[in-house]
Amino acid sequence: MSNTPKAPLLNVKDLRVSFRQDGKITPAVRGVSFSVGRGETVALVGESGSGKSVSALSTVSLLGDSAIVEGSVTYDGTEMVGASKKHLMRVRGNDISFIFQEPMTSLNPLHTIERQLEESLALHQGLTGKAARVRILELMDKVGIRDAESRLNAYPHQLSGGQRQRVMIAMALANKPDILIADEPTTALDVTIQAQILDLLAELKESEGMGLLFITHDLGIVRRIADRVCVMKDGEIVEEGPAAEIFAAPTHPYTQKLLAAEPSGTPPPVPQGAEELVATRDLKVWFPIQRGLLKRTVGHVKAVNPVTVSVRAGETLGIVGESGSGKTTLALAIMRLIGSEGQVTFQGQDLRKWSTRDLRKLRKDMQIVFQDPFGSLSPRMTCAQIIAEGLAIHKVDQHRDTRELVAEVMREVGLDPAAMDRYPHEFSGGQRQRIAIARAMVLRPKLVVLDEPTSALDMTVQVQIVELLRDLQARYGLAYLFISHDLNVVRAMSHSVLVMNQGDVVEAGPADSLFRNPQQDYTRRLLAAAG
Repeated sequence: MSNTPKAPLLNVKDLRVSFRQDGKITPAVRGVSFSVGRGETVALVGESGSGKSVSALSTVSLLGDSAIVEGSVTYDGTEMVGASKKHLMRVRGNDISFIFQEPMTSLNPLHTIERQLEESLALHQGLTGKAARVRILELMDKVGIRDAESRLNAYPHQLSGGQRQRVMIAMALANKPDILIADEPTTALDVTIQAQILDLLAELKESEGMGLLFITHDLGIVRRIADRVCVMKDGEIVEEGPAAEIFAAPTHPYTQKLLAAEPSGTPPPVPQGAEELVATRDLKVWFPIQRGLLKRTVGHVKAVNPVTVSVRAGETLGIVGESGSGKTTLALAIMRLIGSEGQVTFQGQDLRKWSTRDLRKLRKDMQIVFQDPFGSLSPRMTCAQIIAEGLAIHKVDQHRDTRELVAEVMREVGLDPAAMDRYPHEFSGGQRQRIAIARAMVLRPKLVVLDEPTSALDMTVQVQIVELLRDLQARYGLAYLFISHDLNVVRAMSHSVLVMNQGDVVEAGPADSLFRNPQQDYTRRLLAAAG
């Protein structure tokens, strides 16, 4: 019997990818080589723009006409670079399948789950009707979708984020691929759902004997699932090897930097005698369910059950829980942006007695920074216009030059004022988030709601944003409501923590004691899932 090792299923050799745009050619991948064997998990790791996704999409020529691809990509010994469209169509989704980061953009919002799965089966296997339904139910059961039959006629928006990602995995597995390429498949998911999806992928890899190419910027995930790791920077692989060796003794400075990039430390102490800035008493948000011609209320969606909290100037209240737990709804109710019952006081004043006009004046003191900096910034406005917009609305510092104020706040958040006339698309993700923070800070607010402000960012950028937010808090005595599913970031930012589940506060207390000694099973599950 021969001891010659089997050739890898997917073999990428000296891959180079450039893009043509406006007469220029921009290199994105520079001489990358890696392989994936049957039953093996290889992780491509690096920050945004490192070339991870471009390398993966090149394997089956999914980059579009502007891409120039050179080098070699072989699947099962057959060259894919320059292969005919007919051959590529046969391999895509059949032998090599993809799972992408955001299932809502990958699933058709106008088609039911059954129709979308059947489309893939009909295209590659000729299965339709009853035979397709049997296979669809089998796939949905395999990926852990409970009560699968009742979900067949659901549309993507009717499923949770975790369920949508499971549907994407079912579609990827429909034709029993040899290689599964997962491109940041857990980034937008809660820690508990993330853990379930990772366990599911590991189980499926074993049971189906697939090779798995996993693309991520999260080294915690890599440590958990990868056999081998390739670290990418600026379109090149700067270090590769067995996962255990890379984590135990990284040799390249960039790998060392990535491994060290985890939010740590504690927030600045709350000043002694700090005033209570915002407080709630039995704050409740229930949305009525109305039916019939007369729209009678037949029940309620209990988004937030009675919550009593207090936040002082210079204090951060971390709000954690899974999607749908009521975290963001609670924050919006505190800011009086949605209707609610119960009491909300700001600097001792009962906001229920304030008119809409009076509340408008208060908006200067209560600001929000959202999760997706690209989605919350107008693409038609320059950086300076975005930051200065609130100054004009609230008539702040009218005696001072606006561009001077913008330059001052840009320096404060670590941006170069020389870039103030650039548009959002000309900045990186981390820079866009700094613009969003500058837009809030230019008004010198007292309370800032931070709704998942770091979850869309690379690990090194997360660390920078956490340090920036802590620095601003220490300098100006800001109060933060910090909403996140990333418990490492919450620990680094928060003085106290509120744990929510299905609208209820299940546990609350000082951050240090809650993380060290959680009292409730739900909190313990969240901490265990975060690893």
